[in-house]
Amino acid sequence: MYYGNVIKADIANGTGIRVSLFVSGCTNHCKGCFQPETWDFDYGRPYTCEVENNIIEELKKPYYAGLTILGGEPFEPSNQRELIKLIRRVKKETSERNIWIYTGFTYEKDLIPGGCRYIECTDEILDSTDILVDGRFVEELRNLMLKFRGSENQRIIDMKQTRKEGHIVLSTLN
Repeated sequence: MYYGNVIKADIANGTGIRVSLFVSGCTNHCKGCFQPETWDFDYGRPYTCEVENNIIEELKKPYYAGLTILGGEPFEPSNQRELIKLIRRVKKETSERNIWIYTGFTYEKDLIPGGCRYIECTDEILDSTDILVDGRFVEELRNLMLKFRGSENQRIIDMKQTRKEGHIVLSTLN
């Protein structure tokens, strides 16, 4: 897996102060994407154990609320297989931190058994996620007044409640 950037002390991609990992690779190719360079799976730098260790050490600092994973596209299968390792470490080593993931895919269509981005570790990723921002960016629905999302079709999903109740539960941040 490659990544485009790691932003420390990010306040734009979730609540509180966050570490944000921008992974590379995306097959959605949304018109008006703010980072089309990340569509390339080889964009940026290789994601290594050293990069992962740096993310974990940064998250251990007391002022962080959590980790945000975005892209590119975190739910591309090759990215999921790498990200699950990071997510497991975050849950084990910084358990008080929350996890936000941004995806251009739709939870109840693409990330469920039989969905186009469902693989062997998708459920574990979703079970470990606190907030999922889902849906393709739609340029015609772009709205700069929205919190934590770019277009009106995108949803901020409370994943803990969604997984518990078995249906989409939107976050109060919507």
